[in-house]
Amino acid sequence: MLQSLWSAASGMNAQQLNLDNISNNLANVNTTAYKRTRLEFQDLLYRTYKAPGTPEADAQSSPTGIQVGLGVKPSATMRDFSTGSFQFTNKPFDMAINGEGFFKVMQPDGTIAYTRDGSFRVDFDGRLVTSDGYFMEPQIVIPRDRMTDSEAITPDGRVYVSLSDLTNAQLVGQLQTARFVNPAGLAAVGRNLYAATESSGDAIEGNPDSQGLGKIEHKYLEASNVQVVDEMVNMIITQRAYELNSRAAQVSDIMLSQANNLLSLSI
Repeated sequence: MLQSLWSAASGMNAQQLNLDNISNNLANVNTTAYKRTRLEFQDLLYRTYKAPGTPEADAQSSPTGIQVGLGVKPSATMRDFSTGSFQFTNKPFDMAINGEGFFKVMQPDGTIAYTRDGSFRVDFDGRLVTSDGYFMEPQIVIPRDRMTDSEAITPDGRVYVSLSDLTNAQLVGQLQTARFVNPAGLAAVGRNLYAATESSGDAIEGNPDSQGLGKIEHKYLEASNVQVVDEMVNMIITQRAYELNSRAAQVSDIMLSQANNLLSLSI
């Protein structure tokens, strides 16, 4: 019965972490290009009272044995990189990737990070940057003498700008995106950014709409892929599981108390 207390406690801890994960998904329901995460679980070790195949009477063997598990543990958080819905913004430097791929940005420490958030802006030098001021990599510089709302970004990532003294639009840069063999292995570092890890593998870089990379949707942003109804259902299931584990701990405590009282009476 003492083991049942620890098993119930492991279940309560696991469901608490599950609720933390669900709460984070719901908190980011309006975060641009946010990808929901799912917590996965594994059962722990087993106490074997009788191993399967143990010899029995009459030269028979036990077909199943007796094993009791010792609880549960969270094993991984899986990030769902399915594409969210596209929202038209009509802003000249908003972009969404329709398919696989990430935009590359330069962090202040000089390392490359990856993002699906395509809400870029122009800084005082005309460079495309994130809302935190991180440069797009490779850098795209928009000339100061461009005509208002004259930008055009093609599906393959070419950036054109109409200049005030020229008739035809001029090519000012080429976007590059990156994809990974195992995007679920990327490490989330906040600010809608991901860092490559050994699990994700090296980035496979190229122009959009080539080498398996998705194409650019200009003046669109990708919404979060969190489904509120699904998360609410998961929250209810998590709450019920937590309550049942709590009830198991209470019943174990009652049974231990009764056993203790019987032992006291027999002394």
